[in-house]
Amino acid sequence: MDLENQGRIKEIAEKYGQDEVIVVLGNADPGGAEVFAETVTIGDPSYAGPLAGVSLGLPVYHIFELKSEVDPSVWQENVEMMELVLDVEGLVNSIKERREKYSKYSIPV
Repeated sequence: MDLENQGRIKEIAEKYGQDEVIVVLGNADPGGAEVFAETVTIGDPSYAGPLAGVSLGLPVYHIFELKSEVDPSVWQENVEMMELVLDVEGLVNSIKERREKYSKYSIPV
């Protein structure tokens, strides 16, 4: 997650409150998804960005976990093809594991 996005997430969480914000990731790589999930929950593991040492505890989900919440035509246009070629289970599990371990907040899915 680049430094600019870290800064945006931090600002939004401060403005609206950590209990009012969720992070939705669309990573194609489980390893990258894990790092991004850790960044918005326990802080930037590289200690390089605005979230270095900042534990926001935000609930983080992969877009595949929220399929039932997305308009079917939007899903078809933007996500469906990736759902067919990616390791959906691996991506969801990598994010879910981090969320359950580090997030302070959650939403019912």
